Amino acid sequence: MSKLRMSPRQKSELRWGWAFMFPTVLGLLVLNIYPTIRTIYQSFFKTGDFGKGNKFVGFGNYIKLFKGTEIWQAIINTFKYAIVEVPFSIAIALVLAVFLNGKIKGRGIYRTIFFLPMVAAPAAVAMVWRWLYNSEFGLINNIFHSKVNWISNPNIAVYSIAVIGIWSIIGYNMILFISGLQEIPADYYEASSLDGASGIHQFFNITIPLLSPTIFFVTITRVIGGFMVFDLIYMVMDRNNPALPKTQSLVFLFYQYAFRNQDKGMGAAVVVVLLLIVIIITVLQMLAQKKWVHYN
Repeated sequence: MSKLRMSPRQKSELRWGWAFMFPTVLGLLVLNIYPTIRTIYQSFFKTGDFGKGNKFVGFGNYIKLFKGTEIWQAIINTFKYAIVEVPFSIAIALVLAVFLNGKIKGRGIYRTIFFLPMVAAPAAVAMVWRWLYNSEFGLINNIFHSKVNWISNPNIAVYSIAVIGIWSIIGYNMILFISGLQEIPADYYEASSLDGASGIHQFFNITIPLLSPTIFFVTITRVIGGFMVFDLIYMVMDRNNPALPKTQSLVFLFYQYAFRNQDKGMGAAVVVVLLLIVIIITVLQMLAQKKWVHYN
């Protein structure tokens, strides 16, 4: 077989192609791949006092980590948060997207209102919700005439944090769903209407199947985002809050080890555990999507 020869134009296009790809590849290597490899490497070392000096301990950090109770509690807390935040944020956003994709007066204003939490400063969001959750004079307790300790009760604190997460992300999910809905041809709905299909029938037999690629994308990103929760817990929960051990996530535990305890080896081990959990769940989602996602 003769060697394939490229014309000068093809060589030029190839060079330009690599030139345009280089910034992205460089960013991927510097900002993603290298930090991941460095974190895995660091997890096999014990950091000295004040973060100085590294001593190779093999799997010592992992053994110490899983012998304690903090990692197991953090895993449970992370799953609790994700199980509440992910499905509710997707379901609410999907319903809102369907309504706001229709011919509703002032729909642009409503879309903006629901999207505002995404651009609000996290510190401001935390301050407002801490006031809403206040057991003495908070708005929620005043409305229901109760004195529930929303963020200091270990049994419900993680779910209270998840409610904030749902409120914060539904606007972003809604915009993605609206974008997906606008790609669905109107002919399908017109034809089904002529056949006497109701709105609910159209939703479950036309909208959901044709929107399934967008739903899958949002699900993947939200599961990863749910397992990466940190800022809400850090800003809403006080350091002396008795419910903090019952709400700290895996990322928050990493912060405790790496920055407060100055033990970057243990912190790296926590990150590796989180990475493995996310990879396993993502692979399972990728396998399951073959049964319910319709790309054609």
